[in-house]
Amino acid sequence: MKLIIRLLIAFTAVCAILFVGRPTYTAHARTQSAALADTSDEGVTMTIEGLVRDVACPMLNHKSTATHFNLDCAVACARAGSPLVVLTKRDEIYFPMTDQMPDSSQREKLMPFVGKYVRITGQVRRRNGTRTIVIRTIVEMKSVKLDNKLSGD
Repeated sequence: MKLIIRLLIAFTAVCAILFVGRPTYTAHARTQSAALADTSDEGVTMTIEGLVRDVACPMLNHKSTATHFNLDCAVACARAGSPLVVLTKRDEIYFPMTDQMPDSSQREKLMPFVGKYVRITGQVRRRNGTRTIVIRTIVEMKSVKLDNKLSGD
């Protein structure tokens, strides 16, 4: 009996080591793509949540986050032509793109959402740390509280 208990404990420990924290890839997973393989040409259908904004400010000001940022700066940079991205709470940046070649700008689709926290479902691809998403659906998440008065953005 003690041998069976020891074997069960050992088996449980091995399973915990092997499986705890491992990412799962299911259709429309609501996880971020931190572990998404760089080798996937097809991408993975995922749902991400984050702030639509310009790329410059979060790269230059690390105090800026997905919920704490300077709205005036984000809008001004977006209007000036800075590329638009989605910044998640985990500081992951997603570049919107199409699934067609040549790729066309997603700017028109994203401009109404600049400075807003959104949920996007689409095909996510990752290569050498860069993340892209082909937007299938985009919805503003009005329930997410944003502090958009950060100075120095």
